[in-house]
Amino acid sequence: MALPAVGSPAPDFTLASTSRSDVTLSALRGKKVLLAFFPLAFTRTCTAEMCAFSEDYDKFQSRDTTVLPISVDSVDTLVEFKRKENLAVDLLSDFKREVSRKYGTLIEERFYSGRAYVLIDRQGVVRWAFMEATPGSRRENAEILEQLAKLS
Repeated sequence: MALPAVGSPAPDFTLASTSRSDVTLSALRGKKVLLAFFPLAFTRTCTAEMCAFSEDYDKFQSRDTTVLPISVDSVDTLVEFKRKENLAVDLLSDFKREVSRKYGTLIEERFYSGRAYVLIDRQGVVRWAFMEATPGSRRENAEILEQLAKLS
């Protein structure tokens, strides 16, 4: 498994979201985008991570950054997860695992994505990518925001 190389164009995709509308990555050109692949809704680390994104939602917004958490859960599962945890961010469903495969995050034997982060600049180019060694680990938002600060 390998994340897209820094300096390469981010692979485009369209996924269903908890807003009940599709999100296409290339339609977000002109904004910075953080893709945050996470294993499964309703698990301890994923819940903590999504709640942290919600708590720091304004910090990402003020840096003109769209946060797109992606998991292999169904849209209905993600809608319930968002409702239960009162999340500010919309979540994307990669139910067919196509985007997780394209980005090199899918753990085939477990059939869900590992935890990974891909930071994309306004031109659609990957500027930072990080894959956690274990699904129970996660980056703190402070580190991600620090990486964001390096982008103009």
